[in-house]
Amino acid sequence: MNIRKGLYIQWNKEIFKIIDFLHVKPGKGYAFIRTKLKNLVTGHVLENNFSSKHKLKKVEIEYHYYKYLYKERNIFYFMDDSTYDQIQIEKKSIRNTNIEFLKEGVKIPIFFHVKSEKEKIFLFFKIPSTVILEVKQTEYVKKGDTINNTNKLIILETGTRLLAPSFLKIGDFVKINTENRSYIERIKK
Repeated sequence: MNIRKGLYIQWNKEIFKIIDFLHVKPGKGYAFIRTKLKNLVTGHVLENNFSSKHKLKKVEIEYHYYKYLYKERNIFYFMDDSTYDQIQIEKKSIRNTNIEFLKEGVKIPIFFHVKSEKEKIFLFFKIPSTVILEVKQTEYVKKGDTINNTNKLIILETGTRLLAPSFLKIGDFVKINTENRSYIERIKK
C-alpha cells in the first residue's frame, strides 16, 4: 500500500489518520517508515515506526452533515437535510464530545467507517468549539454581590449547568467554549 498524508488506517483496533511520514533507510538494519498518526476519535497524536514489510490496513471514512433533532432517553436523533434520512445514535457510543451543549436544529458533521456500500459504522461527531445558548435559569444573587468578581450557577437551554458571572440574567444569550465547558461572553441579540 502507498503511504501518504491524509490516509486513514486501522491499527491496534483503532482508526488513525496519517499526518506525516518519512521513509528511513539506516546504514545498518532494515528500512522503516516513521509516521505521525492522529487518532480519529480521541484526537491524540502519536508517533510510530512501521517496518517497510508491515502491511497497513486502509480504512474508508466518510462524513455527512446532519441536523440534530432531539434526544429521547439515551438515544439522539439526527436528520440529513438533503435526503431526509434519519439516524439514531446511542449515548454510550458517543465519545470525546460534550454532548450537553448540543442544541436542537444545529448541523454537525457525523463521521462513519465505511465497511461496504451497505454497512457504515458510526465513529463520532464534532460539535462546534463555541456555541451560543440562552440562559433559562440562574441562582439568586443579592444586590451588591455583582460588584465582586463572583460566579453563580446558570442552567442553559440544553439543560446544562455551568458556572458563569453573577451579572447574567434569565433570557441572556451566552457564548460557551464546548471543549473546556467554560463561559466566554454575553451576546447581545
